[in-house]
Amino acid sequence: MVAQGQFTILKQPLGFIKVLQWIFAIFAFSTCGSYSGMFKMSVECKNRSESDLGIEVEFEYPFRLHQVYFDAPTCKGENPERLFLVGDYSSSAEFFVTIGVFSFLYAMASLSVYCFLLEKYRENCKGPQIDFVVSAVFAFMWLVSSCAWAKGLSDVKTATDPERVVTLIAACEEPENQCREVNDPKVSGLNTSVAFGFINLILWIGNLWFVFKETGWMAAFGGTYVPSQEKQPAPDSFAQEGYAQQDPYAGSQGGYQPEYGQQGYNEEGGYSQGYEQQPTSFSNQM
Repeated sequence: MVAQGQFTILKQPLGFIKVLQWIFAIFAFSTCGSYSGMFKMSVECKNRSESDLGIEVEFEYPFRLHQVYFDAPTCKGENPERLFLVGDYSSSAEFFVTIGVFSFLYAMASLSVYCFLLEKYRENCKGPQIDFVVSAVFAFMWLVSSCAWAKGLSDVKTATDPERVVTLIAACEEPENQCREVNDPKVSGLNTSVAFGFINLILWIGNLWFVFKETGWMAAFGGTYVPSQEKQPAPDSFAQEGYAQQDPYAGSQGGYQPEYGQQGYNEEGGYSQGYEQQPTSFSNQM
C-alpha cells in the first residue's frame, strides 16, 4: 500500500493542513488529558507540635475536585480534619479531550483516503462533500469545546488557588495560627492545551476552504459547472440532412452523371436529340 500511495497530496494545502490537524489534535488532548498538578500549604499552630508545614494537595484530569481531599491540623490537640476541594469541572475537560481524540482519528482516516483512495474520494464529488460537512462539524465542536474548557480551566485555577483553599481550614480562622501557601500549582500545560484548542479551531476553519473547492459547489454556484460526459446529439448521416441535400451536383449515384441520351451537338452546328440520331456512316452523310 505504501508503494501505491499518492503522497504528493501531502504537499498540497488539502493534505498538508490535515497533517497539521492530526499533530495539533494530539497536542491538545495530551496536554489536557495527561495533566496532574500539586500545590502546598502550611499551617503553623500556636502549639508548634501540632503544626503541619507541608500540606500537599494533588489533583489531576478530569478535575473532579470535590473528590480531592487533604488532612489539615485543627490546632486543638485533636486528630487532623479531612477537607475536600470545591467543584467538578470534568464535563468541560472530558468534552475537550473527546473532541481532540475524534479529530485525531478523523484526520488520520482522511490522510489515508487522500494517499490511497484519492480517485474514489473525488469520484462524483461525494467524498469532498462529506468531508466538508464533517470538517464543518469539527470546526464548530472545536469552538464550543475550547471555549468551555477555557472557562473550566479558569474555574480550576480558582478552586486550586492555595490562598482560597486555606480559607477552608478551620484552624486558619484563629488569629494565633498562621496559614500560608508554599507552592502554587503549575498550570502552564493546561494553558497550552487551551491554546492548542483554538489553533485547531483555526486549522479546521481554514481547511473548509480547500475542501470546499473539491466539492464542485463553487462551479455550480458560479454557473460554470458542466456535468461530465453529457450526452451529445449524434450527428445525422450526410444522406439525410447533410451534404447530399445541399450539393446541387449530387445525383442518385452520389455525384454528377451526364445524360448522353438527351440533346447533343452535331458537326453541322445544330443540336440533335441524341447520339442515336447521328449518321451511322460517313458515306451516308456525303
